[in-house]
Amino acid sequence: MRDIKLSSKTFKLEQDPYIYQLQDVANPELFREMFPYTETPKIAFNYRRVPENMPEDIFITDTTFRDGQQSRTPYTTEQMVHIYKLLNKLGGPNGMIRQTEFFVYSEKDRKALEKCLELGYKFPEITTWIRANRQDFELVKSIGIKETGILVSCSDYHIFHKMGLTRKQALDKYLGIVKECISAGLRPRCHFEDITRADFYGFVVPFACSLMELSKESGVPIKIRACDTMGYGVPYPGAALPRSVSGIIYGLQHHADVPSEMIEWHGHNDFYKGVVNATTAWMYGASAVNCSLLGIGERTGNVPLEAMVFEYASLRGHLNGMNTQVITEIANYIQNETGYDIPPMTPFVGENFNLTRAGIHADGMMKDPEIYNIFDTETILARPPKVSINNASGLAGVAYWVNEYRAKRGESELSKKDALIQKMYDWVTSEYDAGRVTVISDRELKDRYEEYAEISAG
Repeated sequence: MRDIKLSSKTFKLEQDPYIYQLQDVANPELFREMFPYTETPKIAFNYRRVPENMPEDIFITDTTFRDGQQSRTPYTTEQMVHIYKLLNKLGGPNGMIRQTEFFVYSEKDRKALEKCLELGYKFPEITTWIRANRQDFELVKSIGIKETGILVSCSDYHIFHKMGLTRKQALDKYLGIVKECISAGLRPRCHFEDITRADFYGFVVPFACSLMELSKESGVPIKIRACDTMGYGVPYPGAALPRSVSGIIYGLQHHADVPSEMIEWHGHNDFYKGVVNATTAWMYGASAVNCSLLGIGERTGNVPLEAMVFEYASLRGHLNGMNTQVITEIANYIQNETGYDIPPMTPFVGENFNLTRAGIHADGMMKDPEIYNIFDTETILARPPKVSINNASGLAGVAYWVNEYRAKRGESELSKKDALIQKMYDWVTSEYDAGRVTVISDRELKDRYEEYAEISAG
């Protein structure tokens, strides 16, 4: 039986009668009723709801240089340093982007890490992800790193089928590695891989309890990164473990006494739930959500960092010093300098995210941009709303494009009835009447505008 304790959160005496012991099963628990493999995964409900418990301090951590490099052409040293500078600029003076992690295996990565350290930024703090052995611990310590990630897979899929161990063997191995990390003078960050397919009470909680005991004995904080490796997590109240995001975060806090500041959520987007799961983790007690720029990562990607910037602002009502215009700068740099193609419909950063093609929408935009623009994208993201000219744009769409172009040149706005706009519209109509099916490019529109403007002036 646990002692009755006064909670520092509820200020009531609380007692948890359960001390969860490791369940060293003979056969792996694969939750086949939820994960049949030959069928779509199932979402089960047991209607056990847990209280929301959002921490006062919530923030973002970054994995652009680790997970974000595992699914694309690796960045060069110079590109990594430049992106790190932009992360610092985006996160602002209050460290909203608190940490970023690097690999240390290649000379390129080590050189980039060292150059970033030389910048002397407080945020994002540079951490690493390494193999779990003493040689790697000594390597990162010699570089000057204070925290490193350690892979501690926690589902039976990994323990039994990948590593060929029992739960007891895995637990003993992991605790030994964490102790070595601490003895090397580093703060461990334990990556609970595949937590959304793990036996939560039979392995996850007992392991987390052991880590918290070790933390108390050593005086070294031990962070737990809850990794939704396959994107199976769900945000729904009353969903059953191991898929319940709220249940996982609550369980780590309530059953294993893991403080909020030591809980980090790392999600993937396999089932389109990356962002909502990360927000749910914040709302139920995790201080950190781990993201990558533009959501670039393994398979369908990680939680997009820029998405959580806006989630934070929406939840808290302010940006806490973050500079959102840097998001556009980052997107442009990654696309233009590293050759990565951003899908045009991607929120906040895609070419078409605030572009309209329909004439009726363009007409509304001319009267008031707020009608069809999600927010003042020009002020917040340095991205004014745009229209694309095609066969559905209508006279209003052409007029909107012309007046946006004129505004950039310091020229006054024209009425939809102006002869110049009517000529432009007639030309657009003739293109599609002749069988054109593609969107008319800005270059074509500019050339035609200059031609008609010159005729009008003459």
